[in-house]
Amino acid sequence: MSPAEPTLNPLARELNQKLESDAPEVLAMLSPLGRRLYFPKGILSQSAEAKERGKRFNATIGIATEGGSPMYLPSMLRSLEGISASDAFNYAPPAGRPDLRERWAEKLVEENPALRGKKFGTPIVTNAITHGLAVVGDLFVGEGDRILLPDKLWGNYRLTYEVRLGAKIATYPFYAGGGFHVEAFSNALREQAAGREKLLVLLNFPNNPTGYMPTPSEGEAITRALLAQAEKGTKLVVLLDDAYFGLFYHLGGKSMTESLFGLLANRHPNLLAIKLDGATKELFVWGLRCGFVTFGPGRAESASAACAVLDAKARGAIRGAISNSPQLSQTLVSRALASSSIDAERKAKCEILRARAEKVFEVANAPRFGESFEVYPFNSGYFMCVRVKGVDAEKLRVHLLDAHETGLISTSATDIRIAFSCLEVEQIEPLFETLHRGIQELQGR
Repeated sequence: MSPAEPTLNPLARELNQKLESDAPEVLAMLSPLGRRLYFPKGILSQSAEAKERGKRFNATIGIATEGGSPMYLPSMLRSLEGISASDAFNYAPPAGRPDLRERWAEKLVEENPALRGKKFGTPIVTNAITHGLAVVGDLFVGEGDRILLPDKLWGNYRLTYEVRLGAKIATYPFYAGGGFHVEAFSNALREQAAGREKLLVLLNFPNNPTGYMPTPSEGEAITRALLAQAEKGTKLVVLLDDAYFGLFYHLGGKSMTESLFGLLANRHPNLLAIKLDGATKELFVWGLRCGFVTFGPGRAESASAACAVLDAKARGAIRGAISNSPQLSQTLVSRALASSSIDAERKAKCEILRARAEKVFEVANAPRFGESFEVYPFNSGYFMCVRVKGVDAEKLRVHLLDAHETGLISTSATDIRIAFSCLEVEQIEPLFETLHRGIQELQGR
């Protein structure tokens, strides 16, 4: 225990003692805030007891009731055909509806064969993946901590971890030739781990902004590098942002079709795998803001005990920030997961996106565009990137808006991100012709 431990709330101290007994490596991974977090035995726990045992009167929870269910305005419920007031307007538990959590856990095992037989926590519901990243940050990211990311990254990671929590992001080159730069990752992993007890590693596949998913051999190499570093004694917190999971198109070769989470969970005591995913993109419900955090500790024999502690601390982080995620969103997602048609529905939408991705792959790699841009490898998700030649990407972005009414995203001085997810197939070739024309205009040709 650190000198500050005696000042902890007794509930936090009890949780930390459980980790110290069952998973001391995980205790060492916690941030100062993570060590302080706990789920209070206050209104919520007392209300839960009253719900079970207060058969005569229950005057505990802070909602208004009428006729034994939440009070509601008919004008609100009219738009929710087939959904009860309780499933729409009542508070959800801080960690999420139990039925939804169990259904998402079943989905994880079904779609990630490497997870079968592994010990991992029940997914915790978050207000989409961005909130999940923040919850994980509260638990594990402290001032001055180092987070390893590729140089092609979603910019919000900086806001979440550098600006909010005072961590420092270190990067390595994402690409080598036609794929992921495994050697650069392995070297950066060793270099950033040197002299540090703990290192956080964030892997986002399929990647935003590149749309790249590793090949099976690249996934195995990433896994080997992480395990080798864990063997050397570094405490590794590996965050797996799987926001675009399931959207695999295998362009230019076969990619992985499961998360690295299954390859990393229960593999080494010094490695904690954390999966972040959600209905947001996987079920095409962006505005419902329904995501999940799932913990995969390194010790299989004590994984249940470690996950129970991390679950309590995550619930404390959620309770102290947003209280809970929306009940209605969770109801809709849980019902969809239970539907017999959901697999076919998802497949149909994925095929639409696949057709767009294949068209982009065909058009963007046309030789006539070679003097204007280079296509980065992509095979999955919503996006692809090009490296523009002879012009500044931000100036090009503005020029395309002003001269051609075309909106794209500049992610660096050289890179342009194109979201083919929001393009119809027939729009793809004209878009790339416009991109080519804009570059040529700025090149003075």
